[in-house]
Amino acid sequence: MTTAPAVTTYAPQQREVEVFPDLLGEGLTNGTVDWRPYVQPGREAVDVRWLYTGDETGPDGAEAYIANFLPGAHGDLHRHLGFELLFILAGELVNDNGDRYLPGTLVVEKPDSIHRVSSPNGCKMLVIREKRTIPLKPGELPDSGLALDGALLGV
Repeated sequence: MTTAPAVTTYAPQQREVEVFPDLLGEGLTNGTVDWRPYVQPGREAVDVRWLYTGDETGPDGAEAYIANFLPGAHGDLHRHLGFELLFILAGELVNDNGDRYLPGTLVVEKPDSIHRVSSPNGCKMLVIREKRTIPLKPGELPDSGLALDGALLGV
């Protein structure tokens, strides 16, 4: 005779949950997001609100943040070790290949892609990286891609 498995009930647990309401509206500008400068060589005029970092997920672990590119801001030139998702919340982001992304756009950069983004008029976006990135200097790696060509021209 087989015995039926014991039935357990689930009871919600108390835990710390971060909630950022209305990020597609006033939630980005009403003080809900605690912006901090993103200080990194090759990056200029970018503030972030880290959601989680490699300190929490491991040396090659995932990281996520909400980015605030001020007018004229740009990221560093970098190579991705894993996938990166960019979801544009406000403003316009420009990729070094000339693509322009408006609010509501989801961008997926694949592992080993090299790029640099900028925002002439400012933008806000959610950034989720599967693994960390490696900062590059113009001409550091042999590559005929647009990213390094743009970086050499100071784009």
